[in-house]
Amino acid sequence: MEVDGLEGRPGVESARFAGGEHVERLLAELAGVEGAGRNARYVCELVALSPEGEELRGTGILEGRIVNEPRGSGGFGFDPIFVPDGEDRTVAELGDDWKTANSHRARAAQALLASIAAEPA
Repeated sequence: MEVDGLEGRPGVESARFAGGEHVERLLAELAGVEGAGRNARYVCELVALSPEGEELRGTGILEGRIVNEPRGSGGFGFDPIFVPDGEDRTVAELGDDWKTANSHRARAAQALLASIAAEPA
């Protein structure tokens, strides 16, 4: 999770951000921040090595914004406070089927598969 109003934090530290209180901490750190400062994104980078040792990469980004209070019971992590661009509901409200098709991880997997398919046989 990268949040504009926090200069890209928590970033790679997202899994360890405030232990089990990560949603509460993020909302506390964003208290008083409005507009573009609440823009955020989930980012996933997948890497595979070819038999020849070449790195194949797939990057997935899901842009959105952080809302003021948790909503929904699905998902995990920051899902209850993250609303993807083009949606009115949080990822936790959108559900597992939506997440399976649209998450940053799904996008990274699709991009990695495309990289693998583009490799000469």
